Amino acid sequence: MKVSEFLIFLSCVFSAVICVPSNLANNADDEDAPVKYDGAQLWRIPIDKEKSKEIVSELQENFGASEWNTHESTVDLLFRPKSLIDARQLLTKANITYSVLIEDLQKDIENENPPKEQIEILQNRKAKYFRYWPEMQIPEYENSEMSGRNLLRLKGAFLGYNSLDPPMELWPDAKWGHRMTWSAYHRMDDIVGYLEYLAKTYPDLCSVQEIGKSFEGRPLTVLRISNGNEANRAIWVDGGIHAREWISPASVTYIINQLIEDWESQPSYIQNIDWYFLPLANPDGYEYSHTRDRLWRKNRGGTGKGRCAGVDLNRNFGYKWGYAGASTKPCSEIYAGSQAFSEPETTAQKSFLEQSAAKFEAFLTFHSYGQYILYPWGYDVVVPPDYMDLDRVGKEAARKMKEISGSTYSVGPSGDLLYPAAGASDDWAKSMGIKYSYTVELRDTGRYGFILPAIYIEKTGEEALAFVNVIANAIHRK
Repeated sequence: MKVSEFLIFLSCVFSAVICVPSNLANNADDEDAPVKYDGAQLWRIPIDKEKSKEIVSELQENFGASEWNTHESTVDLLFRPKSLIDARQLLTKANITYSVLIEDLQKDIENENPPKEQIEILQNRKAKYFRYWPEMQIPEYENSEMSGRNLLRLKGAFLGYNSLDPPMELWPDAKWGHRMTWSAYHRMDDIVGYLEYLAKTYPDLCSVQEIGKSFEGRPLTVLRISNGNEANRAIWVDGGIHAREWISPASVTYIINQLIEDWESQPSYIQNIDWYFLPLANPDGYEYSHTRDRLWRKNRGGTGKGRCAGVDLNRNFGYKWGYAGASTKPCSEIYAGSQAFSEPETTAQKSFLEQSAAKFEAFLTFHSYGQYILYPWGYDVVVPPDYMDLDRVGKEAARKMKEISGSTYSVGPSGDLLYPAAGASDDWAKSMGIKYSYTVELRDTGRYGFILPAIYIEKTGEEALAFVNVIANAIHRK
């Protein structure tokens, strides 16, 4: 048997990625080249007058403008190059002044992460997760699209050991550790590998659990941090439910790192909480935003094909599903799905939170962008009976976040401060009796939008950490 044939055989045994076609591989749209945004621009347009709102609607309907964010008196719209001249003429004719936030989106995308060589240097200063072999090369697969974890399995199999953790004697240079840094945005394998590293390194404190699988079969991995005190109350923290919001999972893993690495000096109100972290609530969409379309928002499920694939997972939760601020059209970026909890990702969260014995007092979901701390309700311009508590704690968190970095976060109910959006996860969590349910829209306020450069990860992570500290302390004071 040739070496190449032997490797293929091993990959069939230890990696279903090669031998079993996935939904990703079978989707014709995924076989296209990555989407490019050369010359695309992000404009901020006022909507403080009725005429302005009509013009914005025309820009979206007739010029293909894509809405990135809505503020109290402005909206951020993305334009393709072919629409710029006509859109500019329309706004000029209507005497509407606009500002250009991003001159060339593709340039911002290309500069979002450090250069690849710099990322490799940063990662190689750390011990890699699992035990892996940086010097070992398998020519047939080194440049393939095989995921990092499956390539690790293949390398282990080539050495005659079926494990991600082969004994040191098989490869003396193998190292314990992880690949995560907070100087670059990481792929799913690095994020999950980091969680698994923590569970192995701190087994008395950390554990991982797969609460379900995504539409394309990727694991939904939750990290639990607990000192084992049965009286502990619990906090749920998730990120990445919208694929393109990379700062969200980066900030969630930053919170995890800061809690764990300094656990012994954490205050009692942190240590006496059972923490549940789901950094990637939408792993399929997240990977797709890395490999095909940086601006992909939805998951990869639903009934649509190509550009119309996917469901907005933050419109798919069951409370007031389909009420307002969601679409029934599969091609829409806010498509709510065929029914509430139609997607495996939202169903997994629902099942876990409903069946868990943990005493959840907070549900915190991180998004971007805009710098908002939002609480229910989002489905309409109404508030829950305890909204004053939510507002008070939210404003306390905003003050702490400003002390940390100088950034200003606005606080208020989602449906009023931002826009109505039914089927959101925080509304559902609140309907389940979880008191402190918040959505946090992280940095920035629009200069970069979803394409926030990696140099801002740590500062944004510090703000997110300050927020969860305030929430934990509020639970402690109850």
